[in-house]
Amino acid sequence: MGKFLISTRKNGEFQFNLKAGNGQVILASEGYNTKVACENGIASVKKNAPDDNRYDRKESSSGKQYFNLKASNGQIIGTSEMYESTAARENGIESVKKNAPDAIIEEA
Repeated sequence: MGKFLISTRKNGEFQFNLKAGNGQVILASEGYNTKVACENGIASVKKNAPDDNRYDRKESSSGKQYFNLKASNGQIIGTSEMYESTAARENGIESVKKNAPDAIIEEA
């Protein structure tokens, strides 16, 4: 089962990572000024993760594959790691779809 892990950055911002059942980080958030805003970001991921239209598939300048998960307003709510191939990126998207909706929330 997946889980969201909320942590505090050195600058005081809150961030979450979505981890798959094997502990691998499959989605990371930007920094949030408050814990409540971070929790709202998690709720948005849970809501939007099942919708394939919310995934923005990208290629980095170095040729690596990654994706952004966007809310209905177009705001990025999470970014994946870099993948070596398109197939690996698609597996990452499927993992977010599977793990995010029912993931538990923990604090680091």
